[in-house]
Amino acid sequence: MISTAMKPAFPRRSLFLPALLIALGCACSSLLHAADPVPPQISNLRVNQRASTMFVDIWYDLIDPDSDQLWVGLELSADGGTTYSLPANALTGDVGVVAPGRGKHIEWNAWNDWAGNFTTRGRARITVNDTKNAVFPPPFPAPRSALIWIPPGTFPMGSPANEQDRYTDEGPQTRVYISRGFFLDKFETRQWDYELLTGANPSSFRGDGNLPVETVSWSEAVAYCQKLTDYERTNGRVPSGWVYSLPTEAQWEYACRAGTTTRFSFGNDPSYTGLGNYAWYSGNSGSATHLIGTRLPNAWGLHDMYGNVWEWCSDWYGTYPGGSVTDWKGPASGSYRVSRGGGWSLTGQYCRSAQRIYLDPGNRYYYLGFRVALVQFP
Repeated sequence: MISTAMKPAFPRRSLFLPALLIALGCACSSLLHAADPVPPQISNLRVNQRASTMFVDIWYDLIDPDSDQLWVGLELSADGGTTYSLPANALTGDVGVVAPGRGKHIEWNAWNDWAGNFTTRGRARITVNDTKNAVFPPPFPAPRSALIWIPPGTFPMGSPANEQDRYTDEGPQTRVYISRGFFLDKFETRQWDYELLTGANPSSFRGDGNLPVETVSWSEAVAYCQKLTDYERTNGRVPSGWVYSLPTEAQWEYACRAGTTTRFSFGNDPSYTGLGNYAWYSGNSGSATHLIGTRLPNAWGLHDMYGNVWEWCSDWYGTYPGGSVTDWKGPASGSYRVSRGGGWSLTGQYCRSAQRIYLDPGNRYYYLGFRVALVQFP
């Protein structure tokens, strides 16, 4: 543990009560991985409460020459740094998975986390680690061996206006903070899994139970998740407050990108020459689905995030809000549900991390399946 105290001079301001919630001091700490020769560094850490609001801004520079993604956490104290026990959930900006760089910014909505409480002894502390689960460990061991823990983090959802083969509904690019970690299946749901719980196999492509299930409507995918929750809970493998579900569109893209901002998690691949290593798509699929997990995974161990079958998400299809948001979900209602990831029948441009399509949730398609997430609820 490396700890550096910062003592910026922030003025006290009046807000609602004579004593207010304000970060009057800062500290930063870096957790060094044993195999990492150069620890990540936090510098130029600044904290300020906006005048006449309960929003707190935290700015910092993040330096690490031997890493392309780090794990940044924010801790808050109300007693001058003796303890760091304030809740810090209403966050947006550069927290969680963050690429090194200067001018990083976190916004904390203190009213949401600490309404009605005030102090003039506030302190903020940033932690940074280059080991995936050291800062945000899973709350319990994965109840199924195929589940991958996805820690909280921030990512750019959608694509920049200049991305090759971009579609307009991939913008405006929006900074999304995923405030709660979740588990995601490393594989698309198999035909064996689906048939075990439902007693049916609606798939068009058969011959091996390790093929992804497809020709499943959105409602049938949701029903499968509910059955899986009941089954695992009966067997004591799902803690209270956790359920299996389809991932939200934001959760899906966050996990797909695995800390990257390029067109694919493995790079931009402008000629799609590398895509076949990671995906079954029209260039190599032979117009059929393939066994799950037979292409390379992304950096977080997830297979077939590109290609094989498209995957239902839980959201209604809608426009991105732009700016910075926390735990974004689509609109409350709509006509179409979102599907992600590309599939065996289409070209590489439809497999990009930001690519999205909308489909009638009541229909079944032989190019469309799903994968399950294990999430906190509500």
